[in-house]
Amino acid sequence: MYTFSSKLKTFSLILMIVGVIGIGVGFMKAPKTIEEVEQILSADHGHDAHADATAHHGADAHDAHAAAEHKEHLEHVLHQQQNKPWAAFYVACIFFMLISVGVLAFYAIQYVSQAGWSPVLFRVMEGITSYLLPGSIIFFLVLVAAGMHLGHNGIFVWMDEAVVAKDHLLQGKVGYLNVPFFLGRAAFFLIVWNLYRYFSRKNSIAQDNATDNLFFKKNFNISAMFLVFFIVSESIMSWDWIMSVDPHWYSTLFGWYVFASFVVSGITVIAFVALYLKSKDLLPEVNTSHIHDLAKFMFGFSIFWTYLWFSQFMLIWYSNIPEEVTYYVTRIENYNLPFFGMLVMNFVFPFLILINTDFKRLTWIIVMAGIVVLFGHYLDFFNMIMPATVGDQWYIGIPEISSLLFFLGLFIFVVFTALTKAPLVAKGNPYIEESKHFHY
Repeated sequence: MYTFSSKLKTFSLILMIVGVIGIGVGFMKAPKTIEEVEQILSADHGHDAHADATAHHGADAHDAHAAAEHKEHLEHVLHQQQNKPWAAFYVACIFFMLISVGVLAFYAIQYVSQAGWSPVLFRVMEGITSYLLPGSIIFFLVLVAAGMHLGHNGIFVWMDEAVVAKDHLLQGKVGYLNVPFFLGRAAFFLIVWNLYRYFSRKNSIAQDNATDNLFFKKNFNISAMFLVFFIVSESIMSWDWIMSVDPHWYSTLFGWYVFASFVVSGITVIAFVALYLKSKDLLPEVNTSHIHDLAKFMFGFSIFWTYLWFSQFMLIWYSNIPEEVTYYVTRIENYNLPFFGMLVMNFVFPFLILINTDFKRLTWIIVMAGIVVLFGHYLDFFNMIMPATVGDQWYIGIPEISSLLFFLGLFIFVVFTALTKAPLVAKGNPYIEESKHFHY
């Protein structure tokens, strides 16, 4: 049985405490009035924001039309600034939750394919998926807060009735994009995913002391059913929770694109946890061939993600349809560094490093590549959410760093606590011996 290291537990608790404090500071520092926004803009630009906003309307600085436009601009920036701590929290919240979902899907695939190489990693996967329950509870509460417009939570603009009343396109989507139906879909998906996680974990542990393969067969059957449900629910989830922050834009590839992003992140975390446990001599059955296979999946899904990114970007950019291409124009103009930096981190770096077969067996290479991949895909989610919620008012500040620290600490605490609840090797799995002797 694994014992949660006191140092690691302390580290995770410190991350959570620092994160909570920083998140609180981020919310408190968000401007409350347009006067505060005007002061921020003046300080940022080093001159009078009001004068700049009105100068181009003519010589009369007191022009009523210019003043009205300036006030409207300040109100818009105020909403963006108030959205910023919510959006930063949302990005971190959904990213870590979807890591556990990605590992859950990968785990189900291993069962359905009856893979012989991976059973020694099953308990690692089960430990990581334990984060799904607390992660999904927090996430659903954020969605509820957005639906109730609590604390200026304006992540989803289509939830604002005043905006919908002026937007014919959003009015046409009200049948689908409405708060009760939205929350109902979210609750349904999260409940089913958590039920699969609960029963698959229960059957896996029960199989350890079983005299036949009954529980393994049960997991095979529910995993097959889960994957069918997951294929559908994952796409709808990506439309609801991510794409609808830009309700005028859509992409038919988006579900697969999001899937590739969180699955490669999940596989990377599996490799990290396995390497950590192996370094503590707690998983001696895991050898370089297992790590090599995980690295191959990291490489393969990085290429798959790039293929989807390019397919989506190239078709939209080349067709140059205004309502579609504006999605990328906004990100290239206002998020140039994170947009192209994410592409380098998610494709160029893993491609150059992990294409080498020998490198896939070196721990320090896997750790280095994995850190870059995880930060790269965090930036990917940042790029998907922030432009629609905070516009050009983004920067990496207290809310972003604090949210990342809090959810990282919570993730580590939950995962490594779950690893203490059962033996680290699923000894009852019928393929465990094959997995232990997996070499090539």
